[in-house]
Amino acid sequence: METEPKKSKGWCWWILVLAIAAMVVASATLTIWSNGRHSKVSSVPDRPGKIAENYADALKIAIQFFDIQKSGKLVNNKIDWRGDSGLEDGREEMLDLSKGMYDAGDHMKFGFPMAFTATVLSWAILEYGDHMKAVKQLGNAQASLKWITDYLINAHPSPNLLYVQVGDPELDHECWERPEAMTEKRPVTQVNTSFPGTEVAAETAAAMASASLVFKKINSSYSNLLLKHAQQLFTFADTNRGSYSVSIPQVQPYYNSTGYGDELLWAASWLFHATRDESYLRYVTLQNGDAFARWGTPTWFSWDDKLAGTQVLLSRVNFFDTTEISDGENIGLQMYRKTAEAVICGLLPDSPTATSSRTDSGLIWVTEWNPLQHSVASAFLAVIYSDYMLTSKTETLYCSGKHYKPADLRKFAISQTEYVLGNNPMNMCYLVGHGSNYPQYVHHRGASIPVDAETGCHDGFKWLESLDPNPNLAVGALVGGPFLNETYIDSRNNTMQGEPSTYNSALLVGLLSGLLTSSSVVSSFS
Repeated sequence: METEPKKSKGWCWWILVLAIAAMVVASATLTIWSNGRHSKVSSVPDRPGKIAENYADALKIAIQFFDIQKSGKLVNNKIDWRGDSGLEDGREEMLDLSKGMYDAGDHMKFGFPMAFTATVLSWAILEYGDHMKAVKQLGNAQASLKWITDYLINAHPSPNLLYVQVGDPELDHECWERPEAMTEKRPVTQVNTSFPGTEVAAETAAAMASASLVFKKINSSYSNLLLKHAQQLFTFADTNRGSYSVSIPQVQPYYNSTGYGDELLWAASWLFHATRDESYLRYVTLQNGDAFARWGTPTWFSWDDKLAGTQVLLSRVNFFDTTEISDGENIGLQMYRKTAEAVICGLLPDSPTATSSRTDSGLIWVTEWNPLQHSVASAFLAVIYSDYMLTSKTETLYCSGKHYKPADLRKFAISQTEYVLGNNPMNMCYLVGHGSNYPQYVHHRGASIPVDAETGCHDGFKWLESLDPNPNLAVGALVGGPFLNETYIDSRNNTMQGEPSTYNSALLVGLLSGLLTSSSVVSSFS
């Protein structure tokens, strides 16, 4: 859990810097760039190689879930049981908040997880867009991303104001209806200087900064607009520090934040990649690393905690781009990379520091609610890190006495992916629409109600209670996943296991894109 920021004390900081420098120099066995065991690996191809057809099929399916989750006036609608919805969202504030995506099986638009969805999807495109292009999915991924960023732009009408929610979760959860038939009130919620929301503002800044890189070469004016919003939002988030869970206590039962330091580092890291402005690098290293980074402590990557993702993302800088970076910043980057290594070492099943948070069959398992988020997120980080190693020709990762190759990281990522796709004790594919045995009772309102059903808010609950499978297939939905004992109860009322989410899908899209073929990653996004 993140802590409140500590005031910077200049002399304390320089003592810390000197201590870190001494540790980096002395600890030859803790860092793969100073242990003297480097050797060249075989070069990886610049372009995608042979395609793994099973992963290509799964990727095509997974990307479709974004179309199912779209709000607004649907253009070139690809889902025959979906239609226009949420067209009046934001109208009371004279805003067009009709776009964006419903986060899960209900009809809320929660800005915090939606922005995280966009950031992860951007990251996936930036690392593996060439892979997506090879299987004709890059355009679909970019279109899904833009559907979210269009919404985020409209949700940020002035520098210090961000609308972070559409709908009242209590009212929304009193209904079971198709999104096209919504009639209940859908109020909007904002954060501002009086009621700050550092986490959600910073995550939205990260989404816009990363997306600006995605669109930089294909729509430069849109990219510039996104970057402008990102910079304004980061300044707003950093200047007006305060938890959105405190400002808006009604979000706590849904997407409660455990702290905002991770989002500030995450956003600044993306802004550095997007602008190459060294002030953002100073922010994450010299200025705020000691307060927020939790160097040396592995964490789980999720919509709430961005530290592990930040550590891997900043490792990219340490792998590929240290030529004009100051010594102090380089020390900070090495600490981020060392912590990223600790994260990855914890994931490898036979590592001396392997986490015990996994099932008997080897699936990373952290929480009862939506456990596959952590499994897929962990595998996504592992495949990215393995590709950083390959592209930089770094042969080994050192984990407390054992050495691992990039292929070992990829093997772990494949094990998690294969489990999700059906290689598990239930022989259940947790990606709806892939294979022949997947959940039939997904907790999803639109999927559970026939298109021609004339039901309102309350009488629609008969479809929730129905014993029949969903009449509409939620193609691409990644459900929450199995219990620790590796069982899964396929029931529409089983929200804990059976509700999909857009952020799960974004992580899975990134993972599948990384695994469906091989090629070197770019050394710089810009």
